[in-house]
Amino acid sequence: MPDTALYLISPPRLVASSFARSLDEALNAGAGKAFQLRLKEASDLQILEAAGELLPVCRRHDVAFILNDRADLAVQCGADGIHLGQEDMSIADARAILGPDAVIGISCHASRDMAIDAAEAGADYVAFGAFFPTKSKPLAKIEKWGVPAPGLVEWWSTNTTIPCVAIGGMTPENCGPLVAAGADFIAAITSVWEHPQGPGAAVRAFATAFGEPKAA
Repeated sequence: MPDTALYLISPPRLVASSFARSLDEALNAGAGKAFQLRLKEASDLQILEAAGELLPVCRRHDVAFILNDRADLAVQCGADGIHLGQEDMSIADARAILGPDAVIGISCHASRDMAIDAAEAGADYVAFGAFFPTKSKPLAKIEKWGVPAPGLVEWWSTNTTIPCVAIGGMTPENCGPLVAAGADFIAAITSVWEHPQGPGAAVRAFATAFGEPKAA
């Protein structure tokens, strides 16, 4: 089995009842091990309603359900954990709300120092990126935080045991250097949900890129 898995992230806007079918198709393809619900512009009620539709799909596939940013809503919907940005609440505050068993990840962009600080604060994983151009991150933020190189992932995976996620414009065609560098997860949004043959085909293509035999 390959050491790299797929970390699926939701599109920024969705209709939960229909997207649940797309998520089920993607997870049926087998390479996904985590799913993040990331609805930056949705209301609390919309986020909770979406979680109510999508969390059971993740449970059926034994896939971690991660909520973006909101520890309070993560508790309400029963998420497995949250993903934080550098401008969100601290890892310590999130841990106090979520408890010792929750998964807490954080974006560390192109920074070794941010990643080290996160590890020392008790993060369960760190995310590096954006490695490639992406529709999910404004250019101003990419310019602010910097663009990492695969060497950052290699350094991290060589010197720590904390998993890392490579994110930002990932496709089955361009993720190879990050897989080779030791990324534990490749995060994907557009390349999965907008794949012309559907999300299942996209996930199978990622599985092939990770080194798994292609599913029938």
